[in-house]
Amino acid sequence: MSDMDRSSSDDNISVDSHDDVNESYKMDFSEDEEDLISRLYNLLGQRWALIAGRIPGRTADEIKKYCSKRYASD
Repeated sequence: MSDMDRSSSDDNISVDSHDDVNESYKMDFSEDEEDLISRLYNLLGQRWALIAGRIPGRTADEIKKYCSKRYASD
């Protein structure tokens, strides 16, 4: 099958599953990162970009998702 015969949905499936793997890998925070996020969250609130700026390799979106899952009300 040539690339011309492939549908765009074939590409989307592989990209989406690849993103899921990367996201779950990146969402594993070290104990030090969790401690730092907790302290910065208490100090700065929901200022995700400022918190992420203090943690190398982390984005504001990753920090927001982490906090949303970690501090979600049951």
